[in-house]
Amino acid sequence: MVQTMTTITIHRGQFSLPLKILLAVVAGAVLVTWMYYTPPGLLGKADAIGYAVCHRISARSFFIGDRPLPLCVRCSGMYLGALLGFLYLFRQGRQGGLPTLKISLVLGAFLLAFGFDGVNSYLHLVPNAPTLYEPQNWLRLMTGTALGMGMASMLYPIFNQSMWADWNNIPVLHSWRQMLELFVLASLLIAIVWSQNPLILYPLALLSAGTVVLMLTLIYSIVWAMLTKQENHFHGLSDMWPILLAGLITAMLQIGLMDIGRFALTGTWAGFFSS
Repeated sequence: MVQTMTTITIHRGQFSLPLKILLAVVAGAVLVTWMYYTPPGLLGKADAIGYAVCHRISARSFFIGDRPLPLCVRCSGMYLGALLGFLYLFRQGRQGGLPTLKISLVLGAFLLAFGFDGVNSYLHLVPNAPTLYEPQNWLRLMTGTALGMGMASMLYPIFNQSMWADWNNIPVLHSWRQMLELFVLASLLIAIVWSQNPLILYPLALLSAGTVVLMLTLIYSIVWAMLTKQENHFHGLSDMWPILLAGLITAMLQIGLMDIGRFALTGTWAGFFSS
């Protein structure tokens, strides 16, 4: 009997072995290429991630020694706040319900505060532009952290309801007790970051950059699940990893393309307005 050649196909709920191998090879090639062309060292790689999503203005960043963190104060707060939110919500399992209306209104207020302070801060870069108050890094850190928790509170349930076959429709945030717990945890996080202890800032810098990759990977994994009609068909990470790997590949391609574009324009890995 003559067997037909195995083709790379995607059937609903499963991935062919050739496709898995192809994804692994592409992921390895993308990661190795990106790591080769980006600055050396762990902080160098983190800088390259931040370089793709953040202005990295020195005056608006914390420092480890004489080098700014990979992300500015606002973005550091945002992604560390998102990581805090993910860790808090992860213990609740596969809940896919969005936060209740009352909680969503609070999260919406976080977004407005972030946007308002961001616009006021941006206007300080424009000569003679009207502003309401002098921007402060502590305010950037607070509004960034608050928004990050809100982002996690939305992305986490959307991921669950898009990917898992056995997700449940319980809101991930539904009580003031949960908001109080998050507020306390966020306050501790802000205090830790604000201490600017280099021994603390170093791992937090790596975590904040890693959260950029995590969030992009989750978003693109949802997109790939929809494109390949794999939504709501996973029961564990053992059968979801090809989609997650596709999401990671796409995330790293985006970061790499942003790196290439920015470096072509500026000719440096430093932040804007850096000497």
